[in-house]
Amino acid sequence: MNMFCYQCQETAGNKGCTKSGVCGKKPDTAALQDLLIFISKGVSIPGSRAVEGSDDFMATGRFLTGALFSTITNGNFDDGRFAELIAEGIALRDSLMKKYAGELEGEPHEAATWAPGPGAGIDALKAKGLEVGVLSTGDEDVRSLRELLTYGLKGIAAYAHHAWVLGYESDGIYSFIMKGLAATTQDLSGDELTGLVLEAGKCAVDTMALLDQANTGTYGDPEMSMVKTGVRKNPGILVSGHDLKDLEELLEQTEGTGVDVYTHGEMLPAHYYPSFKKYGHLAGNYGGAWYRQDREFDSFNGPILMTTNCITPVKEGYRDRIFTTGMAGYPGVRHIADRPDGGKKDFSEIIELAKGSPAPEQIEDGQIVGGFAHAQVAALAGTIVEAVKSGEIKKFVVMAGCDGRQKGREYFTEVAENLPKDAVILTAGCAKYRYNKLDLGDIGGIPRILDAGQCNDSYSLAVTALKLKEAFELEDVNDLPIAFDIAWYEQKAVAVLLALLHLGFKEIKLGPTLPAFLSPNVAKVLVETFGISPTGGAKEDVAAMMG
Repeated sequence: MNMFCYQCQETAGNKGCTKSGVCGKKPDTAALQDLLIFISKGVSIPGSRAVEGSDDFMATGRFLTGALFSTITNGNFDDGRFAELIAEGIALRDSLMKKYAGELEGEPHEAATWAPGPGAGIDALKAKGLEVGVLSTGDEDVRSLRELLTYGLKGIAAYAHHAWVLGYESDGIYSFIMKGLAATTQDLSGDELTGLVLEAGKCAVDTMALLDQANTGTYGDPEMSMVKTGVRKNPGILVSGHDLKDLEELLEQTEGTGVDVYTHGEMLPAHYYPSFKKYGHLAGNYGGAWYRQDREFDSFNGPILMTTNCITPVKEGYRDRIFTTGMAGYPGVRHIADRPDGGKKDFSEIIELAKGSPAPEQIEDGQIVGGFAHAQVAALAGTIVEAVKSGEIKKFVVMAGCDGRQKGREYFTEVAENLPKDAVILTAGCAKYRYNKLDLGDIGGIPRILDAGQCNDSYSLAVTALKLKEAFELEDVNDLPIAFDIAWYEQKAVAVLLALLHLGFKEIKLGPTLPAFLSPNVAKVLVETFGISPTGGAKEDVAAMMG
């Protein structure tokens, strides 16, 4: 076994990738990621003893969110960058251990003490990573709960990192990340680990609320918008990933240059924010979900900026014009350095490359409607409530989450096509690309697909549901005419699922497969306690959801 990874939905055979990752991750990279997680646990042990708000505490929280974010599926494939993060983590951990070792009980866990010997190179790091990976926990159920907690923490860290980029942080979120990571090094019972998993759901809600505050506080409340999918005749830069700050700074630096900027994948919702509407050279959205980038990046012709996770193995057709930034990375691909304190990133290299590039090749010509985050839905609440009371709207179906390569994901298109005309889809994340270009019409002027935004904006769907609960004066949110049919792929979706469970939502369909990291016993608890079930046939599931 060269590696073991089962953190994403497409893991081999729905059991685990053991030779090479389905995502394109190589065994050496997998080992370095496992070691970075191990070191992050070690950082958390003394870091959790620092006083909240202190320099040590904030440095620990910021390091952990970035480190965990870098290990998310399709986030970073650059071994050199992982080696740097491991070294940074060891230095931070050792500094913290000197200050707080006296406050720790008993012999510290190996994660708080291990370091490569003098002169040891990257091979020593890889060997240690293979040793301390997922399978180092022998008990299947304990392993499952530890990994469920860890993957939830990865999603929380991603959202917290996005908020931090915009200047928003929370001591409570950092504190729980440290607590959760440190707990995976302890000999806890299944009940104790289950309690932490559920606590992660609360932290996920708090983190997504913070990110919502950061996004709307910086760029305004998303509003109903029509986004063009065609192209112009100017050269362009394509921005993918999730980072709105990177897009903002690129737009500022491309103004007046004759270069247009297009969004791709999860950057589509940037068009919904008022602050981005002032940029006339934000030309539209190009293409669809992340997994189509090998074709869409090739036909775009101009340079591509990958701001966060969702990068796939880079093809030769665009290798010389793709750039990464932030926690994203790929070997041999140019990386835009982080912004200096108080400054901005320098995108001059990518802008100069764009000026000499052909205009994008047109692959479609239409428009997409979106911008239905919770503030916009609240503005339509009266109309929506009346439509429900009159029977025009019979059901809301939450179809948020991730898209992916598997043919079985056509199920979500079939569900959208088979839903009766009195059903409205609530969505967020790239799962929407399975149906957001279908002509499903509207109900009394309300589009039948209400797109809240990125997977980062899934919080809006929960807020919308809770506001509807208040509007209908219901005791239980599960009494609403709402069904959940969630598509998952990576660890942010795990955090969203835990958030929904914390908020009390039940009877959630999850697909196209249940997570491989759920042992039979852990899966049984989720099924019996929360009513989670796998997706089935589209027509059968539609009938059940509408019943």
